[in-house]
Amino acid sequence: MKPTALVAAGVTVVLWASAFVAIRHLGTELSAGPLSLARLLVGSVLLGLLLLVKRERFRMAQRRDWPLLLACGLLWFGVYNVALNSAERRLDAGTAAMLVHIAPLLVALLAGLTLGEGFPRQVLIGSFVAFGGVLLIGLSTSTGRAETWGVILCVTAAISYAVGVVTQKPLLSRLPAAQVTWLACVIGTVVCLPYTSGLIQEIGAARPATLWWVFYLGAFPTALGFTTWAYALSRTTAGRMGATTYLVPMVAILLAWVFLGETPAGLALVGGALCLVGVAVSRSERRRKVAEVAVDAAVDVGRG
Repeated sequence: MKPTALVAAGVTVVLWASAFVAIRHLGTELSAGPLSLARLLVGSVLLGLLLLVKRERFRMAQRRDWPLLLACGLLWFGVYNVALNSAERRLDAGTAAMLVHIAPLLVALLAGLTLGEGFPRQVLIGSFVAFGGVLLIGLSTSTGRAETWGVILCVTAAISYAVGVVTQKPLLSRLPAAQVTWLACVIGTVVCLPYTSGLIQEIGAARPATLWWVFYLGAFPTALGFTTWAYALSRTTAGRMGATTYLVPMVAILLAWVFLGETPAGLALVGGALCLVGVAVSRSERRRKVAEVAVDAAVDVGRG
């Protein structure tokens, strides 16, 4: 992966980790659906403005692209946000992070099955090592009281996340990353429109600081974070890129420590180290060419 793509992936990890802190902060004032709609509205507007400023030529999506766009927008931007926001009102942050971050492992498996990426040994080994780190982080921060409905919501968010990544990957070979992100975000916004009345009521009663946190969620983890994600994903395999997000729980704990005064447990630090090792293994150069050839072949078949 080129250095610019690595930087983009790093930006995504930090911004997505910060979203967990912001969602926890906002959860006491905004309910799951209205918060999702507000975040996606801000993200859609800013991404649209970005496209206008960049003056990129808007490529018309082909008929074969729309099922993938609809799936990505509905699942990753719509269902994922509502499910995660709702889950974090029922589960502690550690348990939620542990459950949601089965997604990168699902991404690696789905990408191998559907995108022709195969199952490179270093990606699978790295994913399982990093997943072990996520488990340690979750165990170290969990209260041990996992509400059944919260667990179901987290698993729903993880599955939506994984399918969203796999449906997005082929689109990035045919459409600009910013355009794909904007279209998916708009679709997610439309999905969340039924929460409009609730959003109006809750925003009307919210403090000014709450509005700034909502803007942050829409502008940075959503508009910027998903754009840098799409940029990096277009330059590597879905499995390898998915493994990178195993760093999110570790960074989220560090940010919570800095901004919320939550001291990470020793076991969480060990889990974070495992995440780093797992990502390093999954991103090793061994068999990289084989995986890239497989992806290119899959893309060519799709174009045919």
